Amino acid sequence: MRADQASWSFTIFRSILKNSRTQLGLMENSQIFFLRFFCSPKEQSFTVSYLVNSCGLSLESALSVSRKTKFETPERADSVLVLLRNYGCTDIHISKIVSKYPPLLTVDPQKTLLPKLEFFRSVGFSGPDIAGMLSSNPNILKRGLESNLIPAYDFLRSVLMVNENVARVWRKTDWITVQSVQNTITPNIAILKEIGVPMSNILFLITCHPTTVNLNREKFDTSVKKVIELGFDPLKVTFLKAVVVIRGMEESIWKHKMEVYRQWGLTDDEIMLMFRLDPLCMRSSEKKIMSVMDFLVNKMGWKPAAVTRYPTVFLCSLEKKIIPWCSVVKVLQMKGLVKKDLSLPFLSRNKKDFFNSFVAKYEQDVPELLKLYQGKIDILDLGFVSEAIQEKKQL
Repeated sequence: MRADQASWSFTIFRSILKNSRTQLGLMENSQIFFLRFFCSPKEQSFTVSYLVNSCGLSLESALSVSRKTKFETPERADSVLVLLRNYGCTDIHISKIVSKYPPLLTVDPQKTLLPKLEFFRSVGFSGPDIAGMLSSNPNILKRGLESNLIPAYDFLRSVLMVNENVARVWRKTDWITVQSVQNTITPNIAILKEIGVPMSNILFLITCHPTTVNLNREKFDTSVKKVIELGFDPLKVTFLKAVVVIRGMEESIWKHKMEVYRQWGLTDDEIMLMFRLDPLCMRSSEKKIMSVMDFLVNKMGWKPAAVTRYPTVFLCSLEKKIIPWCSVVKVLQMKGLVKKDLSLPFLSRNKKDFFNSFVAKYEQDVPELLKLYQGKIDILDLGFVSEAIQEKKQL
């Protein structure tokens, strides 16, 4: 093995040892990793080393990315990174961009990358806007400037009015082309206008669910008609949420989701009520549905029917919101500090409002409330068990 190859391999090995996130796992398998590095070709060794040291990737990610792009010298990649930083990208953004679009490090920065970045800046996108778009969807950089980006921007700007909304669309998709605008998006917008969907709601659909409006016209029309048959009001935003779900879900998956909810004793009417209140609840995974219902029904003591009146709960984070917020409210209910019939819509409050109304207000009455809210302790640690759970234990 050549000395320079060994040098690169040792550089990688040493740099990863310093990475606190992978230090434990690496030390346990250090001999295996060390041998793997010394057996790697020079090109891959250099690429992995660069991805770790200059792009902030973990060893595992760097090894994966190195299969998609390889280079032996840093000059071009360095120039790409400098350009990205000059247009607002931080180290975190760069790590995400490179992970999702590895070949970007090998493009001609002045010829391929700079004109697109300069275009984004020229039409008014800020550094954070550019960084957000590229880190969420770097594939946008694969699109031609004159053939795609400029006409796509002109169309989106004419419909969405402000750059903030255009940026939100480009964070989600890069499949808005001249052809798609002419053949799908414009005709689909016309379909919605014909049945009275407000333009503000159409903007919501394009901004938050751009792939739905970019659907084949016949399929889009079929989805819209089905939602109308289900009784949704075209004037309400739930109509378009239902279109998003119906358009993206096969019948077999729909039937399976119905069965998942039925396992908790819900009737078809109750499930359809949930769907009408917030159609996106049907997009939740089986694992998410089961976890949320298990916590709310088995641990918090809520009746399944009560959960159906606030289906948006299935869109909330279980660990970050549902568990801590519901635990706080349940403790307050059991101590008689808030009414017992308080329903789940308290989850719709913003974080500051919830904290002030349920944590700060009662912290002197329940000193452990803050730790419960922060997830540092469990409701059972406080000795509280809901009445419903006590009844189950007695049975």
